[in-house]
Amino acid sequence: MSPKWLAPGPTGILDDGMTKISRRQSLLVMVGATMLSPFMGRAFGQGLVNFEKEKLVIITKSGRQEFDVELAISNRQQAQGLMFRRSLPATAGMLFDYRMPMRITMWMKNTFIPLDMIFIGTDGRVTNIAQRTVPMSEATISSKGKVRAVLEVNSGTVARLGIQPGDKIISATLGQ
Repeated sequence: MSPKWLAPGPTGILDDGMTKISRRQSLLVMVGATMLSPFMGRAFGQGLVNFEKEKLVIITKSGRQEFDVELAISNRQQAQGLMFRRSLPATAGMLFDYRMPMRITMWMKNTFIPLDMIFIGTDGRVTNIAQRTVPMSEATISSKGKVRAVLEVNSGTVARLGIQPGDKIISATLGQ
């Protein structure tokens, strides 16, 4: 049985009410949309970006703490950060390198993982830390003064490893 909208026409042939012209226009719209779809994500800033990785070390009072970090260098990478991730390995993180000293403000919008944020000065030392940030929050989290970079790690990592202001960051990206 045919749907009600697809009923036999005056000739006895099934007719959906569309003319040949409207079918052709619909086909052109569908083909055009299909051809443009790969570019639409870029045009509207959608689509996830890829990140290069490096080893990073934090020298604390208790010793060397090693991390495998993804590098957020470009504006697009920094805008995306760890958004939309559902998990992060215990020894992983993301290093946001702004290359120049500036006051940094972060937020947790679209970030499902609670994080610790470690703000890093131009000398490669930890300047301040924001612990146990709230997932999905739009509250701002700021550096205390100008910094060069921010390292995001799983919430609780800072307390567990005893990371404190003054600790040294060793990173090829930061030239340390």
